[in-house]
Amino acid sequence: MSAVFRSIWGRSLRGRVTLIATIVAALVLLPMGVAGVVVARTLVESSVFADTRDTAQRVAYEMRSGGLPQGSAIPLPNPSVDLIQVISADGRTLATSDAARTLPPLTDLRPTQQDPEIDVFNCLPTECVHLSAIRVNVSPESPVVLAGRSTPDVLATRTLEFIVFAEVAVLVALAGWATWLITGRALRPVATMRAQLDAVHTGDLSSRVTEPPGEDEVAQLARSINGTLTRLERSAEQQRQFASDASHELRTPIAGLRAQLESAQLYPDDTDLRSLVSSSLRDTDRLEAIITDLLLLARIGSQVDAAKERVDLATLVRQELGRRSDKLPVHADLAAGVEVDGVRLQLARVLTNLLDNAQRYAETHVQVRVTRKNGTAVLSVENDGQEIPEADRERIFERFTRLDASRSRDAGGTGLGLAIARDVALAHGGQISAEDFPGGARFVLKLPAAT
Repeated sequence: MSAVFRSIWGRSLRGRVTLIATIVAALVLLPMGVAGVVVARTLVESSVFADTRDTAQRVAYEMRSGGLPQGSAIPLPNPSVDLIQVISADGRTLATSDAARTLPPLTDLRPTQQDPEIDVFNCLPTECVHLSAIRVNVSPESPVVLAGRSTPDVLATRTLEFIVFAEVAVLVALAGWATWLITGRALRPVATMRAQLDAVHTGDLSSRVTEPPGEDEVAQLARSINGTLTRLERSAEQQRQFASDASHELRTPIAGLRAQLESAQLYPDDTDLRSLVSSSLRDTDRLEAIITDLLLLARIGSQVDAAKERVDLATLVRQELGRRSDKLPVHADLAAGVEVDGVRLQLARVLTNLLDNAQRYAETHVQVRVTRKNGTAVLSVENDGQEIPEADRERIFERFTRLDASRSRDAGGTGLGLAIARDVALAHGGQISAEDFPGGARFVLKLPAAT
């Protein structure tokens, strides 16, 4: 039995729920069945004793009024109570009903003056009876009337218990069966989701589980699973993009550095060591900058950088401008009290990237503004350089994207600054975009303002 229990318990949630429901139903229905049997027996026995007591009282009344002479056959006031005897104080039978004529005294117990009526259950050699004994009068020598009947089958046998407990067993089985069906129907979407999840593999994370209708726990689970798959797909795509970007962008400086070193190795006498070292250091610096930016892109939005704090954008801009030595003046228009909840270092990096980009392409000046509009914190960086074509205002945020020769590697940068800015904005629940700005370029960062 214990092995079967462990097998059912450990096999499935459906089996465990069904087993628990069956046990609970048994624990509830069994006491109810026992109580029902006790109550039914008590009611039947009370009814039987009420009949025997009423019959004994009628016969006693007839004896006291002289309507029933000794030795005569006693008529039956109640046909169901057919065993009637009148016993004298010395134990002689004074009168009897026809059914009790051949029987010995129904009981040896006698009522007392303190208790002139008693109810008795007694088993004779031929049958068991329920009877009542009543004294005809209060005299100690008064005869006693015994009125009884054969014990009803419901009290004499265990038929009632068998019927009740058979019904309890059927109800418990029905409860278990109903729980099994209901649980199976409720868990059917879970089985479908499990099969769909088993079909998902690392090479293709675009599959999604079926979301059942409604707002119950299973529907919420399906939505959570799809959300997790979406994040995993995005993470896998970022990893693939990271590997592609790294291999593509690092190949050029590494190839240039290798070519210079091989040339120096082949022609040591014709190599200018100072020029070689300077050129190699420039390529090394570029490699280091690219790797640093790629690692930052991989970490944005992860738990490593999830420690957010309250950041005042105006203060952040002043601090960053105070650290910089730009070739062109930066005009600041900063509204006070515009705060966001975010990672300070990441937000500072966004501002730095936007300022670097503006300084790289501006003609005479750069403008920084901080405002608050409809619960949104807005940081914009403008420059009076070349305008960004509308068709390229989304593509410019892709990694290593350069629109033309004026935005080439020779102008500096790794080609990842705007991509980093976009990922930081998304990780903070905001957005960044290049907006229409006649006579220059404007980049606008929008973040949820802190309450």
